[in-house]
Amino acid sequence: MYILVAYDVATTNAAGRSRLRRVAKVCMDYGQRVQNSVFECKVNPAQFTKFKQTLLEIIDLTQDSIRFYHLGTEWQQRVEHFGIKSSYNIDGPLIV
Repeated sequence: MYILVAYDVATTNAAGRSRLRRVAKVCMDYGQRVQNSVFECKVNPAQFTKFKQTLLEIIDLTQDSIRFYHLGTEWQQRVEHFGIKSSYNIDGPLIV
């Protein structure tokens, strides 16, 4: 599954800033940051279930929001990139 995750976390207080850091850290465990609050993730259904549940446990549903876009298996034809940050090959090698 190819998933696009976008979130908006209220950062008007220390608790919100902490949630923002925690959400970003979880997203980095599952995918690649492509914008400040947008991640592209390639996961299997079990990973997605755990990923989503973890994020929903972190965010405050009264102040924050998160969206999951399911791009499916034909995602290569659905993603276009323009601008300064170069695109990457999600199936290519990951150097840490």
